[in-house]
Amino acid sequence: MKTLKFALAGAMFSMAAMGSGAAVAQDITVGVSWSNFQEERWKTDEAAIKKALEAAGAKYISADAQSSAAKQLTDVESLITQGATALIILAQDSAAIGPAVQTAANNGIPVVGYDRLIEDPNAFYITFDNKEVGRMQARAVQEAQPEGNYAFIKGSSSDPNADFLFSGQMEVLKEAIDSGKIKNVGEAYTDGWLPANAQKNMEQILTANNNKVDAVVASNDGTAGGAIAALEAQGLAGSVPVSGQDADHAALNRIALGTQTVSVWKDSRELGKRAAEIALELAGGKTMSEVTGAEEWDSPAGKKLESIFLKPVPITKDNLDVVIDAGWISKEEVCQGVKPGSVAVCG
Repeated sequence: MKTLKFALAGAMFSMAAMGSGAAVAQDITVGVSWSNFQEERWKTDEAAIKKALEAAGAKYISADAQSSAAKQLTDVESLITQGATALIILAQDSAAIGPAVQTAANNGIPVVGYDRLIEDPNAFYITFDNKEVGRMQARAVQEAQPEGNYAFIKGSSSDPNADFLFSGQMEVLKEAIDSGKIKNVGEAYTDGWLPANAQKNMEQILTANNNKVDAVVASNDGTAGGAIAALEAQGLAGSVPVSGQDADHAALNRIALGTQTVSVWKDSRELGKRAAEIALELAGGKTMSEVTGAEEWDSPAGKKLESIFLKPVPITKDNLDVVIDAGWISKEEVCQGVKPGSVAVCG
C-alpha cells in the first residue's frame, strides 16, 4: 500500500521528478479509470489497452466509476494505492477530475487523458480530432437534407468533447443557418451521453415543433439511437437523416437499414493501443514531449498540452465495406434485417 501525497492548492508537478521516479520497464502497472462501461465501445478500447500492455509485459488494473465523478476520484486513489505506475483516465467530468490528476502528479505518476480532454498540463491528451468528427457529421446530414428544421442532440455538458463536436458541426452549417436555409429548432445536452436522455430530448423537440423536424445532428451513436427511437415512435425513422459516431455495431446496422445516415468511425483499437504505448513510455521515464508522435497543442483555456490526435473516418451506406474489411464488424451483423439489394455491401 502506498501513502498518497494528495493534491494541495498551488502544488506543482515536476517532470524531472517523474522521470527519476518512474518504474523500470519490467515493473510497470498501468491503472485505467473508466467513466463507465454503459457504452459498447469502451470494451473495445479496454481490450486494445490490455493487449498492448500484455505484449510489453506490463500489468493492467482498472476501475469503473459508473458515471460518478465522485467515485472516479476515489477510484484513482485506489489505483495508485494498488501500485499503478501510470494512469489512463477517461474522465467522467473533466473539471472534477482535477484533484485526482494532481494527486497522481504529487506521487510522480504520469497521467494519460483518454479521449476526453483533461485541461491540465500534467495529463497527456490522446483523442481523435473531435471538431473534425463534428464537421463530418454535419456534412453527411447536410448532404442528405440541405435545408429545413434541424435538431441538435449534443453530448454531456460535463464532457468537453460535446462542445468540440458542436463547434465543428456549426462550422459546416453556419452559412446555411445564417442564410435561413437551415433553422435550428432545438438543441440539448444529453446528461451522461445516455440514450434514454437523448430520447427524451428528441421527444421534447418533436413536440415543440409539431414533429416538423427535417434532420437530426446527434453527437454519438448512443444519442443517435435515442433520437431514432423518438423518431420511430412518430413514424419518422428513416425519413429524417441522423448522425452519430463510434461505429457501434447497432449503429452500423441502422445505417444499412436506413434509419441512421452516418457514424464517424474512430478506431478505438488504435486509440487504446496508442494510449497504452504512451503510458509505457511515460512510466519508463520519458517526458511528455519525448513521447513518440507528441505535439504541443493549445487547449481552449490556452494551456499548452502534449497531445496526439488520430484521424476519424465517416461511415455511410456507401462505404460500410471499410469497417467490415477492417474486421471491426461482420457483414452478417451489418446486414441483419436488411432488404437484399437495398445496400451494396449486403448484396
